[in-house]
Amino acid sequence: MDTVLSCYNEMGNGMPQIAWGAKVSPAFKKKVIDICEKLDCNPDYLMAAIALESGETFSPKTKNHFSGGTGLIQFMPSTAQGLGTSIADLEAMTAVEQLDWVFKYLQSQKGKFKTVADLYMTIVWPPAVGKPDDTPIFKKGSLQYEQAAGLDCDGDGTVTKAEAAVLVEARLHKGLRPGYLG
Repeated sequence: MDTVLSCYNEMGNGMPQIAWGAKVSPAFKKKVIDICEKLDCNPDYLMAAIALESGETFSPKTKNHFSGGTGLIQFMPSTAQGLGTSIADLEAMTAVEQLDWVFKYLQSQKGKFKTVADLYMTIVWPPAVGKPDDTPIFKKGSLQYEQAAGLDCDGDGTVTKAEAAVLVEARLHKGLRPGYLG
């Protein structure tokens, strides 16, 4: 799936509909749309990535106790520090406030989010952005592979970009369904 265009059907309030838009506040949705305009990115892609990384909660406090990631896109402690903040500060923010840090993290890849997979790779494995779908990203024996081993669909000991993107693509499709699109 290379492109899924945002449904951008106008709602009664003049705001476009986006994936998962029915599950977040109007302020969150507006900020995602604004961020994606600045990043030259489909907002459906960002919403799908946040849905996946936050366990569909869109909570800035979502924590992965295995990896140490926290928040809307599972910021790692070192990533937070590199951005000039901390996990504690990110957890104390509202979801709308944390979107500023999501933008700050993603802005270095502006214009490279041609697919939902590329946006998601920016979060989980930035060197794979713009690479072909068959690009190996995690190999057996690495911590990353052990965390993502369930995505190794063919059991060959390698998780490819396409395999790693399966879950975010599923969240994209789900987010565009009635009850989620808004």
